[in-house]
Amino acid sequence: MSKVTIVAKLTAKDGCIEGVKAEVIKMLAPTRQESGCIEYRLHQDKANPAVFVFYENWKDHAAFEEHMNSAHFKAYVAAVADLISDKTVNQMTELA
Repeated sequence: MSKVTIVAKLTAKDGCIEGVKAEVIKMLAPTRQESGCIEYRLHQDKANPAVFVFYENWKDHAAFEEHMNSAHFKAYVAAVADLISDKTVNQMTELA
């Protein structure tokens, strides 16, 4: 299997930016320790601080699936469920 790149974008609801920010930052350390994690970066939009983007590279699809089934990922999903207005997850294929 080949490397999987994920670009995930989420938008915090009005008044929820700091709460979302705290939760996404909590994801960094445990996710980076996962055996299949190659790269896991978090960004916040300068023009619209309600927008957060994860840029992720995983060893393979199975590693990404393990991440989505991890306790810390499930806790994050539950914590932000009522704090975000939009979420998009793209599984990308590197072309060059």
